[in-house]
Parts: sequence; structure tokens; C-alpha cells
Amino acid sequence: MGKKQKEFQDEFREAIQSVSASMRVGYSVENAMKEAKRDLSLLYKEDSAIQREFTHMVRQIYLQVPMEQIMEEWSERVGQEDVRNFVNVFVMAKRSGGNMLGIIKSTTDQIREKLEVRAEIETMLAARKYEFKVMSAIPFGMIAYMKISFPEFMGALYGNMLGIGVMSVCLGIYFGAYMLGEKIVNIEV
Repeated sequence: MGKKQKEFQDEFREAIQSVSASMRVGYSVENAMKEAKRDLSLLYKEDSAIQREFTHMVRQIYLQVPMEQIMEEWSERVGQEDVRNFVNVFVMAKRSGGNMLGIIKSTTDQIREKLEVRAEIETMLAARKYEFKVMSAIPFGMIAYMKISFPEFMGALYGNMLGIGVMSVCLGIYFGAYMLGEKIVNIEV
């Protein structure tokens, strides 16, 4: 996941928490969106993705576009899974007359938990990636140390055909292990 997508997810989480807070104090969904826009303008720059989206949605609200349509268009524009899930739940609750506040709060909590788990996984992966980089450099450091400290030993390894063959096989195994390690530590969260 790219940096901009992660930033947008954090911004999105703040936005729906703001909408939820506004609805808890009694605002309608449309007015809660307007209040969330005001809150977001305090947190983020005008050119941030969430600011642009909420500015567009508030304009649509002033043009009397139905809230379901505004939300569905937002989901299509953004194309992120969390937004799509939130909008689907929101639209269904709005159409069925469900408990909007409870649904938005529940969705907000689920998204927050999901982002927290993702952050924990990324933290653990960052440590493993660093370990992998260190472990990848150790064999070259050992060879350099051996070449400086024990040149006659290294001459036996690289000075004849048998030594060159064995060390070439070892290099191939090392390269294969390195490629496997790259695949393991570069997983998508």
C-alpha cells in the first residue's frame, strides 16, 4: 500500500469519527458532513485528499443531491475498500431506516481496529526487514574479513577449480535464499 493511500486511510478514519461525533450531538447526516468538513479543515491542509472529497460532497449537499448518491459517487471516486464498505453500510442503513448513529459508530470502530492491526503488522515487518538487510550483508562482511585476515585460506577457496566451483554453488544458494527472503519480507499488509 502506498504512502498516499495510508495517509488517506488515516484522514478517512478522522472524517468518519467526526461525522459520528456530530451525529451523536443530534445533527442530521447532511449537517454532520458539513460539520466534519469544518473539523477536517482544522486538521488537514486544503489540498489534502479528504479535504477535496469533503468539499465536493458538501457542495453536492447544497445542490440538494441525495446523500446516498453523494456517498456512492465518493466511493467510486476514491476506490478504497474501507470507503466502499463504509458507504455500502451507510447506504443500506439510510434506505432501511436503521440506526445510523450505531452503524456509523460500529463501522468507525471496525475501521479503527483494522488500521491499528495493520500498523502493528507493519511495525513487526519493519523490524524483520531490517534484520533481513543486516543478515544479507553479513556473508560479504565475513568474506572481506577472511580475505584480509587469512589470505592463504581464501586462496585455497578461490585459487583452484574445485574451490571456485564450490564457492559458486554457495553463491547460488545464497542468491536463492536472498530472493526467497525478499519475497517473505515484502508481503502486502
